[in-house]
Amino acid sequence: MSLARRISEMEASPTLAVDARAKALKAAGEPVIGFGAGEPDFPTPGNIVEAAQRAAADPATHRYSPAAGLADLRQAIAERTRTDSGVEVDPAQVTVTNGGKHALYNVFMALVDPGDEVLVPAPYWVSYPEQIKLAGGTPVAVPTTKATGFRASVEQLEEHRTERTKALVFVSPSNPTGAMYPADEVEAVGRWAAEHGIWVITDEIYQHLVYGGATFASLPGLVPEARDRTILVNGVAKTYAMTGWRVGWSIAPEVIAKGINKLQSQVTSNVANVAQHAAIEALTGPQDAVASMREAFDRRRRLAVEHLSAIAGVDVVEPEGAFYVFPSFEAVLGRTYAGRQVTTTLELAEVLLEQAKVAVVPGEAFGAPGYARLSYALGDEDLVEGIRRIGDFLAG
Repeated sequence: MSLARRISEMEASPTLAVDARAKALKAAGEPVIGFGAGEPDFPTPGNIVEAAQRAAADPATHRYSPAAGLADLRQAIAERTRTDSGVEVDPAQVTVTNGGKHALYNVFMALVDPGDEVLVPAPYWVSYPEQIKLAGGTPVAVPTTKATGFRASVEQLEEHRTERTKALVFVSPSNPTGAMYPADEVEAVGRWAAEHGIWVITDEIYQHLVYGGATFASLPGLVPEARDRTILVNGVAKTYAMTGWRVGWSIAPEVIAKGINKLQSQVTSNVANVAQHAAIEALTGPQDAVASMREAFDRRRRLAVEHLSAIAGVDVVEPEGAFYVFPSFEAVLGRTYAGRQVTTTLELAEVLLEQAKVAVVPGEAFGAPGYARLSYALGDEDLVEGIRRIGDFLAG
């Protein structure tokens, strides 16, 4: 028996693989500290859980619902997007999906044809290139570095544009770097895309996790002329500690939204109704927990940068959003650790897990060899202890 070529050629999610291995070692009694998971360590706020419990007890929730999502949830998404992103949205443009990852998959499948190119600034989230390839498209990495704050300029985007360029994936705040584009750069990218008729797929999943003096700026909110070719993706997972509830959404021009709805009707139908009711409460209910979690992430962000910066050979750019730090380990590669010469961050991640019992995601997974992603969505004590172990191991 053989798998279809599209599956054989697809890479498994490295972030999920690292998290699974760390959890398996923990279950076996190993004192592993995991920096791999991209999810808040907080419980879902109580008011959201209570809304789900009420929904589970209602027989109306036990039946199929519209494939594109419950009308009340689509309305809540439209209103929240107007408030938070400054974008006027008709609920008919909204498709509720099984998480933000599913929303992105739907978008690429509905928009990208074989031979189309999609620009993806690197470092990038691991699933963007694989989903583009599944749709028959070609991901085109646009490299950025810590020297530019991991932001792609219009000049760089233009260098990689060809007659086959169909779309740009635009992310701010970024996973894995935590980088953010200031409003003037967001506006410049939007105007460039509009000028050349390029679709923008903007992932705003981390829009509420912004720190210091940084301010979130939504591309379709800033550049009205780009809205007709912009698809916005978001979800409740990161903001409300709801990764396991699997509720995301896309907001697209109606012709694209109808295509996405058609696809979803044949593939998954509706998202679980209980989770949709929970998402309604998340978006329309009290927002106090969001502020509390953001404060905790901000404290951990500063802790992570402080302790990583103290390690000789590790170079850190302070993240402005999300809950990741993306240090460079380039200066320590080529050395021998535990009797093994380590020349890549892939190898470094392996020996750190084996010897220091610390799980990080190597930069190769994000198109950035020499770096590694550490999530600071874990308790303060584990955060400091995990980084201490990395420092001790590298000092060897």
